Amino acid sequence: MDVQITEADFTIVSLITDYGFPTVMVVGLGYFVYFVWQFINNNIEPEIEKMHFQLIKVIDQMRMLDQDLIRLQQKVDVVLEYKENEKKKRGELGKDEK
Repeated sequence: MDVQITEADFTIVSLITDYGFPTVMVVGLGYFVYFVWQFINNNIEPEIEKMHFQLIKVIDQMRMLDQDLIRLQQKVDVVLEYKENEKKKRGELGKDEK
């Protein structure tokens, strides 16, 4: 029985025997780097860009809230100062009447 192989056998073992282990591993590593690079550019980079815009929106909202808190604190301080002045006026009026 004579078996003839008509197709090329491109298994990893035959590639290593034909080209050597370092060459096959460099090609494999090159494909791995290409695959990772494409995955990052196609899947991760757009999501990071979306998150970047969302982060800018959140920072702007925080600034607006901070400004609102500052204005509110100023109003509260004015009201407290007004109440204190009213107490002082009432105290002076009470002393003058005695």
